[in-house]
Amino acid sequence: MLTLDNISKRFGSVMALQPLSLEIQHGTTHALIGPSGCGKSTLLRLMVGLITPDTGQVMLDGAALTPATIRDIRLRMGYVIQEGGLFPHMTARGNVTFMARRLRWPGDRIDERVAELARLTHFPDAALSRYPAQLSGGQRQRVGLMRALMLDPQVLLLDEPLGALDPMIRASLQGELRDIFQSLNKTVVLVTHDLAEAAYFAEKIVLLRRGELRQIGTMRELIDAPASDFVREFVSAQRSLVETLEDAS
Repeated sequence: MLTLDNISKRFGSVMALQPLSLEIQHGTTHALIGPSGCGKSTLLRLMVGLITPDTGQVMLDGAALTPATIRDIRLRMGYVIQEGGLFPHMTARGNVTFMARRLRWPGDRIDERVAELARLTHFPDAALSRYPAQLSGGQRQRVGLMRALMLDPQVLLLDEPLGALDPMIRASLQGELRDIFQSLNKTVVLVTHDLAEAAYFAEKIVLLRRGELRQIGTMRELIDAPASDFVREFVSAQRSLVETLEDAS
C-alpha cells in the first residue's frame, strides 16, 4: 500500500499542498485531477521522493520514505514525467535500459526485458536504435513508459503522460495504457487535467483545488454525491462534447 500521512508542502509564500492523507491499495489505479496549480504534480513528486514534505510522511508498505530508504523505495517505483523526459543523447534503448545498466544487470537479462517491454507497448524493434528527436510523440511516450517499467516496479507514477499528444494518438494510447495497467496489476497513480481520461483509467479519482483534497471517489460518486459546490461545478464544466450535444438536442 502507498500511504500519505498528513503531508503538506510550501514553496516560499505559496502553500502548494495543504495537509492531506491518502491510502492507495495495491493493484488499484488512482487519478489526480483539478485546476491548474491545484497541487497534482507536487503530490506526485512527493510520492516518488523528488521533493520532501514539510509535514507528514510517505510510506510504501509501511516503510517511510526517508534519506536512508529513498534509494530502495525509488527502485520499486516507475516514474513517467510530462512529455516523456527522455535523455536526448541516448537512443530509445539507451533510455529504457539506463537504470538496469547502472545496477549492472547481465546483458541477456536486459535484452530479454527490453524485448518483453517492446511487445507490451507495441514499440517497433527497429526504432530502439533511434534517438528521441527521430521518434514520433507516441513513440517517445512508449519509451518513457518502457523506461519506467524496466525494473518491474511495484508502483507506477505518471504525470500527464498523454497531455502533449494530438487527439488521435492520445485516444489510441489511452486504450493501450489501460490494457497495460490491467494486465500488469500495478499500483498506478496518474495526473491528468481531463476528467473523462481520469474516469477511463482510474477506480478512484482524487480531486484537488488550491492544494486541498476536495473529494475522493468514483466518477459516479462525484456526479451523484459531490462533496461541495466546487466538485459539482468542476464535474459539470468537464462534461464531454458528446454529452453537451445530447443535452442540447
